[in-house]
Amino acid sequence: MIKNLLFDLGGVIMDIRRENCEKAFRDLGMADIGDFLGDYGQTGPFAALEEGAIDEKEFRDEVRRHIPHAVSDAEIDAAFNEFLVGIPVKRLAELRKLREKYGIYLLSNTNPIMWDSKIAEEFRKEGKEREDYFDGMVTSFEAKCYKPDRRIFDYVVEHLGIKPEETLFFDDSKANVDAAAALGFNTCHVAPGTEFYELI
Repeated sequence: MIKNLLFDLGGVIMDIRRENCEKAFRDLGMADIGDFLGDYGQTGPFAALEEGAIDEKEFRDEVRRHIPHAVSDAEIDAAFNEFLVGIPVKRLAELRKLREKYGIYLLSNTNPIMWDSKIAEEFRKEGKEREDYFDGMVTSFEAKCYKPDRRIFDYVVEHLGIKPEETLFFDDSKANVDAAAALGFNTCHVAPGTEFYELI
């Protein structure tokens, strides 16, 4: 019996577009940005920030090594946030409806720069806060590991107090879905162009 719904953020609740972020960093002068960003995962300082191995200052300092002129913290953060397109209000409304019947949880590979700025802002579209939509949230930078590593799913079970067999996990990455299924979670792959609420 499904009691909990566990959602990925980017590509499921929030629309994302890597190309926008790459263009923004190239416009800043970071010619090799394409080496670091992928649709379902990052490398270098981007991955290190996402898994909590470095903090925001260390990340920005590392990015500056790839840019041949001075750039501000705000410019770096703004370019990074271009990865995020936004959250349609319809999805927020559907989350609220689902919370009447299920425990609603979030599991996101993300970083503190986005988490504390544009992600938080997007959840305020209905005049609420991010915490008003979920019974619990796990981010990769807090858990110090990221999907599809099994450690983050173990962290979810321990810190959210949910059982895999009672939980349906939604993610747009097949690798993440497969990793969760191997650990006993019920899973749903949210393919591009699909809405999670149409799959329930």
